[in-house]
Amino acid sequence: MRARIEDDILKLHQEDVPAFKKQGSVVRNSYFWALRAIAAHAPYAQDWEFDSEVWVALERMLSAFTNSGYLGLRETLLEFPPQAIIPDVLRSVSTWE
Repeated sequence: MRARIEDDILKLHQEDVPAFKKQGSVVRNSYFWALRAIAAHAPYAQDWEFDSEVWVALERMLSAFTNSGYLGLRETLLEFPPQAIIPDVLRSVSTWE
């Protein structure tokens, strides 16, 4: 998921956040609701925002869904711009584009 940090707010690109699908898989819908639950702001068709206070929870959640094997790395890995500094707490679930 494309990510960037602005003013200590992690922002996930709107096209990369998971979509809720009424007839979708339980894992993907659970992933959607888990991410949405810890987001500071998760509007429809806009970037989702996460305060720095929840980054530890986000890292644990992304790790758990990655390790489950049900979702691909593209769905659970944060992809930062090449010049970005990745915070230590998110480093294990992040990479550069």
